[in-house]
Amino acid sequence: MIVKVLCENTSLCDSFGCEHGLSLYIESGEHKILFDMGQTNLFEANAKKLGIDLAEIDFAVLSHGHYDHSGGLKRFLEINKSAPVYLSRYAFEPHYSGTERYIGVDQSLKESKRLVFTEDFLQIAENMQLCSCNGNPPLHPVECFGLNMIDNGRIIPEDFRHEQYLTVIENGKKIVISGCSHKGILNIANWLKPDILIGGFHFSKIEPCAPRLHTAAEELLSTGAKYYTCHCTGTEQFASMKKIMGNKLEYISAGTVFEI
Repeated sequence: MIVKVLCENTSLCDSFGCEHGLSLYIESGEHKILFDMGQTNLFEANAKKLGIDLAEIDFAVLSHGHYDHSGGLKRFLEINKSAPVYLSRYAFEPHYSGTERYIGVDQSLKESKRLVFTEDFLQIAENMQLCSCNGNPPLHPVECFGLNMIDNGRIIPEDFRHEQYLTVIENGKKIVISGCSHKGILNIANWLKPDILIGGFHFSKIEPCAPRLHTAAEELLSTGAKYYTCHCTGTEQFASMKKIMGNKLEYISAGTVFEI
């Protein structure tokens, strides 16, 4: 598997733009995959710099219904004329930061014939599947960090039922790609038991020196998996966890290219 980071909060060098968001280009076997599209159309510019033709993408995945992962969706549908986009059937539900700031998907795209709305599980190919883990009992509390949804006209804390994870089996390894791990990175690691996990941990609002962050790092280290993190983990939080996890934890930025 080859992964090229098209969009992230930081950049590898000045040649690549960065923004609060995430977009990954993935090559696995014969498949070319776009995982998330960042906040704007920046993913397109960075893709060109990495020699990627987005028109050749076979399929795209939207990890969850937030603007910083779906902002480039409209542009992708314009560039690529055939690739299906897999997203949760809950992705277009209204999502808010606090009570007034809408952070959901552009509602004007909802009727696109290219969108494939997923349930809790979908087998995309022999070695690839999407799953939401909805209904899986969490071993650790799921924290909302001020993110909300609307239920029966009321704003309530998010349950993140719109979040899904891409699992790929390649060379005998289970690789899990997660956008923000809102349901809890410790829960996801326990549920899916990856050999390698790529994605954000949603730890950026936790103090870097907080004991709970160190405890999380120790628990992730105990899984034996390798983690490539980014975006909502937070760079200071990453640095704190890196001291504990060593080479089991790496940070990826816009422009990063790595092979698994």
